[in-house]
Amino acid sequence: MIYLYQNNREYDYDVRAIALAFFEREKIVEVPKEEFEVYLLTKNQTDGILFLRLIYEEEHIDGYLTDGRGQEARNAVSCDYHDHVGHRNEVSRFLYVLFSKYTKKTLPWGMLTGIRPTKIVMKWMEEEKDLTILEQRFSDIYLADEQKAHLCVQVAAREKQFLDAHDYSKEYSLYIGIPFCPTTCLYCSFASFPLSKYGDRMEAYMNSLFREMAFVAESYGHKKLTSVYVGGGTPTALDEHFLGLLMEEIHKRFPVGETREFTVEAGRPDSVTRQKLHILRDAGVSRISINPQTMHQETLDLIGRAHTVGQTKDAFFLAREEGFDNINTDMITGLPGEDISHVHGTLEEIFRLKPESLTVHSLAIKRAAHLNMEMEKYQSMVKGSTNEMLREVDAYCNRMNMQPYYMYRQKNIPGNLENIGYCLPGKECLYNMLIMEEKQDIISCGAGASTKYVYPEENRIERTENVKNIDHYINRIDEMIERKKRYL
Repeated sequence: MIYLYQNNREYDYDVRAIALAFFEREKIVEVPKEEFEVYLLTKNQTDGILFLRLIYEEEHIDGYLTDGRGQEARNAVSCDYHDHVGHRNEVSRFLYVLFSKYTKKTLPWGMLTGIRPTKIVMKWMEEEKDLTILEQRFSDIYLADEQKAHLCVQVAAREKQFLDAHDYSKEYSLYIGIPFCPTTCLYCSFASFPLSKYGDRMEAYMNSLFREMAFVAESYGHKKLTSVYVGGGTPTALDEHFLGLLMEEIHKRFPVGETREFTVEAGRPDSVTRQKLHILRDAGVSRISINPQTMHQETLDLIGRAHTVGQTKDAFFLAREEGFDNINTDMITGLPGEDISHVHGTLEEIFRLKPESLTVHSLAIKRAAHLNMEMEKYQSMVKGSTNEMLREVDAYCNRMNMQPYYMYRQKNIPGNLENIGYCLPGKECLYNMLIMEEKQDIISCGAGASTKYVYPEENRIERTENVKNIDHYINRIDEMIERKKRYL
């Protein structure tokens, strides 16, 4: 627990974000000055509690961090902190150095807590073309290590090359969410409901989804459709009948033939059949994802994947037989019980399959995930450094001629690390880049779907959210459509 006293809350978000980057999952309790001083006087009687005091004076901030064992750190900065645009980075560096002094450690991404670091570099690229200079600038400003700076600039350069070649602002992309799964994974917090309990809602859900899709198609007929992405959940958890109906409805409502990309997640190998793959291929799906997450059976059993390593390989080769030449695989680093040797083993198995792309997720323990609810049970099973695992992935992908092409970060990733996509040249997922860099509207249908409206002239983004619960989505579909009407 961290007791916090600050006489000015202008940078409260940054204070908490940087504190949690160093002390993951700690609770931060803000207390009044008198109470904080009492705690300080008796701090040697406490165990496991940190005391953070921030005093803002005119153009000066003092920071003090201590515990009950006599360990402490101090730092100060002089700047016009009221000018957030001009001095926010300076204040964040001050906070980062304070925590770094106390913990005697640094973070791979330095003081950066934002989820889309490539947006920073892409803006710099409008004036500076030398990537080496940009890497050094990124490290200097954000105190990031050389590898993360290099990675960020690589991804930004790749994205800029693709996004500058086309005016996406006059187009939109479509996301369709299928919230059914064979089982619910231990770490999952998405709109995902096991077929054993919710399979009887499939028809009602699809009818509501088709209503929402029809509304979007009519409302967005004036814009060109860039890409279609069907995710979940697990879209191939639908049986052959409903998967076929979904493909028919997409083609009925939207000009799929004009799109540049059509992706369907076939993420759970135990949901893949030859007939389903045939349906997707006939519908013009150009990219699919078959996701092992790990190639170690004991981990799969632990996290509730309910499929075997063998099924992953079988599903992959079946997709090849059905003619798919753009297959992504997902893996997760930081799973309970796994260390870097497990990551290396998973990479070896994945690259024997020869996928066109690999998406790597650092395990994020979200509030709604079952793993979060039982974290104490699994915490002792966490082995090794996730950052070391990600470095191994990066080195391995480079050897396999895969380059990073998109990246994002989440607040709940241990070590404040990243999720990243690698691919062979020409196999980038355009939808992934577009949703990260927010260059166009992403219109989303289905339970738990989040729609993003982009207003580039105003540098503004608005969002509408659909309810996650399947029953609520079915019963409140008119409300979901009404939410979109306000923007469409």
